[in-house]
Amino acid sequence: MATFPPPLLPLAVFVLSNLLVPITPNSEGDALYALRRSVKDPNNVLQSWDPTLVDPCTWFHVTCDSANRVTRLDLGNAKLSGNLVPELGNLDHLQYLELYMNELVGPIPKEIGRLKSLISLDLYHNNLTGPIPPSLSNLSNLNFLRLNGNRLTGKIPRQLTKLGSLKIIDVSDNDLCGTIPISGSFSKFSEESFKNNPRLEGPELMGFVRYENGGTC
Repeated sequence: MATFPPPLLPLAVFVLSNLLVPITPNSEGDALYALRRSVKDPNNVLQSWDPTLVDPCTWFHVTCDSANRVTRLDLGNAKLSGNLVPELGNLDHLQYLELYMNELVGPIPKEIGRLKSLISLDLYHNNLTGPIPPSLSNLSNLNFLRLNGNRLTGKIPRQLTKLGSLKIIDVSDNDLCGTIPISGSFSKFSEESFKNNPRLEGPELMGFVRYENGGTC
């Protein structure tokens, strides 16, 4: 009796099914899409953020370098509402995080402190609450830290004074408490950077009270 090789159909179906599996986004695309899912976007500024693409470098408001790594996120004054997400800390090469003048709420994720390449963090004029994460002190390349016009509470983390590259800090118009550090990089900032925090006392150099014990929080 003649014998025949097994049919090739199952193998063909297996190969074809693997070819049809959609390509998943890279980790940076995953991080940005987590932000998209977390916010409301009435003006559809995030409409181009398609999670089926290989990488997010073709998305509007996202800038990448020559190696297709996300370096900028420009979503200022975009009328977004909702929460920031811890996945933002996965944008390893991000230099500019611009989310100012929106309606964002909730805390600043401590994971943003993992963005070692960050130069500018602009979250001003939102409705963010909770403390300033001490983890932001890990942002050794940070030049601009603008958190003004939110509802942040707690003390100014003294760890931030070790940010030697910091040129501008603005935490005015919040509900911070305690005293204003003046050591390290904070020695060059005026009281304008801290104004309109009713529970925040004067700089430590005034000798009224020690940072660790001062202020009502």
